[in-house]
Amino acid sequence: MFAKVEISGMIETVTGLHIGGSSAFSAIGAVDSPVIKDARTNRPMIPGSSLKGKMRSLLAKKYNEGYVASIPDDDTECLTRLFGSAKKGHVRVGKILFTDMFIENVDELKRAGVVGQTEIKFENSITRTTAVANPRQIERVVRGAKFPMQLIYEVTSEEEMLQDFKILKDGFQLLQYDYLGGSGSRGYGRIKIFDLELCVVIGDVSDDVLDECQEILNGERE
Repeated sequence: MFAKVEISGMIETVTGLHIGGSSAFSAIGAVDSPVIKDARTNRPMIPGSSLKGKMRSLLAKKYNEGYVASIPDDDTECLTRLFGSAKKGHVRVGKILFTDMFIENVDELKRAGVVGQTEIKFENSITRTTAVANPRQIERVVRGAKFPMQLIYEVTSEEEMLQDFKILKDGFQLLQYDYLGGSGSRGYGRIKIFDLELCVVIGDVSDDVLDECQEILNGERE
């Protein structure tokens, strides 16, 4: 069989989020570490690659039981089946397609009194032996920013679909108890994921399987 299912939802920042952009051509006095932004609107975005990479690395910790894979291509079979592999002799096309996400609730943030979609956090690292401070400025997406999420899952087997959606549920849950972007140990990057919904966009999937997959995703928030 062949079908495609859209997984839509929302990512909301719970704490300031920093996914770095380029500062190679920053002017003097500019922020040391800016966030990545959409080139057309200059507003914050979350690259699909950041979401995919973080989710896969967290799932690898859970599913690669008994060993640490040095590269993603050495992940356990259920993960390479879902995310793909470029390993020689075992090339597999991933079943899940991630897309870039762009901030949606700019007007809502303005009504709440938030001046911009990002904030500048001043930090200092202290050299222990000399007590010399090294200040830096880090740009973060403000908490409460919302990013519509869209993933496309390719269905080749309804039985495998149920297995894959249990893995995806774990991925969403793990993300909410970890962090996205950088500096998570310092409180950055906490997110929540909600309003997950499924819709068949190409082909046919039985209503029973689709409903069960929806229940699987909803189960992470019970």
